[in-house]
Amino acid sequence: MVTELWMLLWIATDPGREPRINANYTKAIALNPNDAYVYSKRGNAYVRKREVDRAIADWTKAIALDPNDADAYYNRGFGYDEKGEYDLAIADYTKAIVLNPNDAAAYTNRGNAYDEKGEYDLAIADYTKAIALNPNDAYAYTNRGNAYDEKGEYDLAIADYTKAIVLNPNDAAAYNNRGVTYEKKGDEERAIADFRKALEIDPSHQYAPEGLKRLGMTP
Repeated sequence: MVTELWMLLWIATDPGREPRINANYTKAIALNPNDAYVYSKRGNAYVRKREVDRAIADWTKAIALDPNDADAYYNRGFGYDEKGEYDLAIADYTKAIVLNPNDAAAYTNRGNAYDEKGEYDLAIADYTKAIALNPNDAYAYTNRGNAYDEKGEYDLAIADYTKAIVLNPNDAAAYNNRGVTYEKKGDEERAIADFRKALEIDPSHQYAPEGLKRLGMTP
């Protein structure tokens, strides 16, 4: 039975067999219904298919079987995030952090949830911790910049967007967001340059053309 179980798991994680993923995880669960790992993996497969409620149910089962599974809490937090249930997401990210205090991604995602709730100081604190754990995380700098921008702390926002761009020169969102902040400061020349750069990187960017139009420029 062990050989059969691991063969099913191997098949389920083979990206070339996506249509069979959930079926094979389900068979693996039937063979060993107390395996938290398999429930977590099936939850991951469900969320890739946008079946978030099913994913949350599997991560909840994984947590019941293994209450110390930080990844299951992190993943369920992501699921709640996707549903806009930010308080539940924050609770799960917090538990993941308790179990794994060095998980920079958990801090970043909890920061995102706080940001969605308008709790910008808490968001900034989490992004700052994520950056301390992973100083090369451009995403955390961009998100902290967003929170600073929401608070009207434009110079701090620009500094963070600039750092994100240094770390990831192809980050169209960081250029666009820095452009928005320059626009708020009345620095139209720099704003236009950033909006144009965002469009150069991503010609389908949704917001950069709007920024150029606001400033009387043709995208």
